[in-house]
Parts: sequence; C-alpha cells; structure tokens
Amino acid sequence: MEFTGQIGLIWEETKVPLVVPVLKVMVILCLAMSAMLFIERVYMGIVIVFVKLFRRKPEKMYKWEPMKDDVELGNLGYPMVLVQIPMYNEKEVYQLSIGAACGLSWPADRVIIQVLDDSTDPAIKTLVQVECQRWASKGINIKYEIRDNRNGYKAGALKEGMKHSYVKQCDYVAIFDADFQPEPHFLTRTIPFLVNNPQLGLVQARWKFVNSDECLMTRMQEMSLDYHFIVEQEVGSSTHAFFGFNGTAGVWRISAINEAGGWKDRTTVEDMDLAVRASLKGWKFVYVGDLKVKNELPSTFNAYRNQQHRWSCGPANLFKKMAMEIIRNKKVSLWKKFYVIYSFFFVRKIVAHIVTFVFYCVVLPATVLVPEVEVPKWGAVYIPSIITLLNAVGTPRSLHLVLFWIIFENVMSLHRTKATFIGLLEAGRVNEWVVTEKLGDGLKTKLGGKTPRKPRFRIGDRVHILELGVGAYLFFCGCYDLAFGKNRYFIFLFLQSIAFFIAGVGYVGTMVSTS
Repeated sequence: MEFTGQIGLIWEETKVPLVVPVLKVMVILCLAMSAMLFIERVYMGIVIVFVKLFRRKPEKMYKWEPMKDDVELGNLGYPMVLVQIPMYNEKEVYQLSIGAACGLSWPADRVIIQVLDDSTDPAIKTLVQVECQRWASKGINIKYEIRDNRNGYKAGALKEGMKHSYVKQCDYVAIFDADFQPEPHFLTRTIPFLVNNPQLGLVQARWKFVNSDECLMTRMQEMSLDYHFIVEQEVGSSTHAFFGFNGTAGVWRISAINEAGGWKDRTTVEDMDLAVRASLKGWKFVYVGDLKVKNELPSTFNAYRNQQHRWSCGPANLFKKMAMEIIRNKKVSLWKKFYVIYSFFFVRKIVAHIVTFVFYCVVLPATVLVPEVEVPKWGAVYIPSIITLLNAVGTPRSLHLVLFWIIFENVMSLHRTKATFIGLLEAGRVNEWVVTEKLGDGLKTKLGGKTPRKPRFRIGDRVHILELGVGAYLFFCGCYDLAFGKNRYFIFLFLQSIAFFIAGVGYVGTMVSTS
C-alpha cells in the first residue's frame, strides 16, 4: 500500500507540469494528422464519384484497339511479350501460376514465359523444373531460370531475368507473383494500351482474392485492399496518370523500365521504387479496374504481419531516399510532384499508419488518465467515423463487419507504425524480406476441405509481446474510465484491448498446425 501511495504521489506531482503539456501537444499533432487523412479521403471520394458518374474508363482516356490478325505479317503483327513469374519455394502454388501464364491467349511464337526460381529447397526446384518441361513439351516457349544466390530477392531475380539474350526481342513484360492466375484474355486487354499509346509505361490490373472467405482476417484484408484498388489506384490513374505499381498483375514497357534505371533492391518495395522513378522520367500509367487477376491473401497471422512490415517499412524508406529527387525533378509538373510527395507518400504511407496507432491506441486512452486534456468530439468521433465509412464502401458485402475491421486495423497499426519508423530511421529490419507464405489448395486437400481450428499451441510461435503490452495498457485505461472517468471510452477500450490480447496470443487467421 505504501508503494502504491508513492507511485500515486509521483504521478500527481509530475502530471500537471509534465504530462499535461506533452499530452496536449500530442493531441494537437494527432488532430492535425486526422484532418490531413480526412481531407485526403474526402478528396478521393469526390474524384471516384466523378469517375464513376462520367464513366471515365481507361478505354475512353487512352486509345485502345483490339489486336487484329494481319494477313501479310501473320503473327508478326503482335508484339513480343515476356511473362515473368518470380518464385521462392512455392510448392503449393507453382502449378497454378505457371499453368495460368501458359494459358494466356497470345500467339505462341510471340510470347516467352520466364520462370525465375530462387527456391532453396532442391525438391521444390525439381518440381518447378519438371512443370516447365511439361509445358515446353506442349509447344510453349517457357524458360526455367535459376541463380546461384538470392541477392536483391525479387528485385534481383527480375533484374537478372532481364539480362538474358532472348529478352532483347521483347517489347513488353508482364509480371505475375507465384500465386497469381491471370485469365486467358489478360494480354489482349492490356497490351493494346501500350501499343497505341507510346507515353504509357505501365498497365496495372486489379487483384481478385480467391480465399477472402477463408477466415475473418482475410475478410478484413479484403476490405482494406478493395479500397486501395477501387479508390486509390483509380484516383491516381484518372487524375495524375500515376500510382504505385503493385508488383504483380501488371505489364511494363521494357524501354520504360530501362530508362528508369531498371530494378533496384535498395528497399523492400522494388515495385513502388520503379514506378516512382519511371514517373519522374515522364512515363504515364493506366489502371484497368475491371480486369481482375485471381490471387491469394495471406491467411496466417505471421504471414500477414511479415507482409505488412514490408509494405509499411518499404514506402517510408523509399520516401526518405527519394523525397529530394522528386522535388528537384524538372520533367513532371509541380502539381504531380505535390501529389506524389504529400498525398501518395506522406499522408497514405506515413500519416495514416502513425495517427491510427498513436491517436486511437495511445493518446486517446491516455486522456482517460489525464482528464485535464480533452479531445474535441469532432476529432474523437466524427472524423474517424467518416473516414471509416469512406474506407468501407469499397466492399459493400462486408459493411456489417465494419466494427471488426476498425478494431483489426487498429491492432495492425501497431505493427505498421513500428515498420514505418524503422523505414524512416533505416533501423535494423529495414531491408528484411520474408516471402509471404501461400497455402494454395494444399491445406484444404490435407484436411478434406476443412480449415483447422484447434492447432497445437506453441508459445514461441504464437506470443507477441508488443500486442499484449498495448492490450494491457488499454484494459487498464478502460477500467480507470469505468471507475473514475467521464469520457465513456471504456466500451471502445475494452473491445480494443480484447483484440490486442487475441492478436498477442496469435489466435488470428487460419492457424496451421506444424505437427
């Protein structure tokens, strides 16, 4: 009791002169970041409504004519296309991607399928090589390429793949990650944009998730990514002819890649790096939202955490590396430079992550303990509610899950904020690349189509200390608000703390027993 009394005394003595001023500054900064995010979301909402109302389809914005057979030239009337499939120990999905690429509707003598296998498992390498030989025996022009190292990871594999002599005859390159399955008409939809519009360097398609109904976590991911593809990519394409390349399900003009300096492995977002550099050279991009390519969402929590670390750390690190280069560039307009630096990078890739965690999981709960600091209702309720609704409209079928989505996104914001600061400060894990685990159909086959619900519990693999620590902090703030507070935040705080505890013990997503 005496010890508790001493802590209470220290708290009362430091609260007014130290804690209150710091917390007030934090509230002001968080409200400013919330306002930035709110304006950004409203702006994109207005633009996307305009795009939909006036039917500004890519085929109307750019010249597009279907490829036609030429009587005199024959298949020579079709440009030569390279299809790259980078993969790493993809035992569960390699057949899907290779089969889909080999099934593309394009003259067989005008396309080269290039499988870039960085696998370290000899058995898997053999399986992939045999699969390539099987398609080659059917008359498909498929190349199986390996390296003696994994330098640069995916960027290194793509860069090495472009060095082969047969690539020189190709005009365009389509890229598909190992779990992506393009429809046969993919090239006939995308290549005409590049053929008829010499200013275009990239055509990007939308992702379609084959396992979005696998568990609640995949439904949450679908909501976030649908907003990215339906709104963010569409707005960037329609207003600035710029957006971040998604690393897959897109077709590049090879001369645009070369002019931009080729693939670089200086960050974990080599796709975004290339897109920004190509844009600074004056190349334009087009997003084709009604062309969807099937792929798989990470369904295990560790796989998703690793992916989100890469997707949050990489852009922050790239922003640090390229900010001055973008500002000094003279080939693009001032308006486009402002869009890339402020909207694309600063608000979406940095502010969005930081404000979600710092404001809603640290500062707002802290005001329960420090009643001298108040957060205006517009900042605590109205702005986040509108932002949430604007995000959720991209996936109407999941509107009833919006509460779960808010709580889940707040949990993930801890990991994203940490990764963002690692990227900005170029700290330890800045260039860590963990390939996202894909389960393909293997899991369902082994279990007779049923997802495992009670795996063997392994503490070392499942416990996440940071999530548990934040959960404990939120639970304490909730208890304090229930007992002494007037804010009535305790309902939110208890729900959010439970979510952090659940994530802290890894009880999220599809859980695969390692036995």
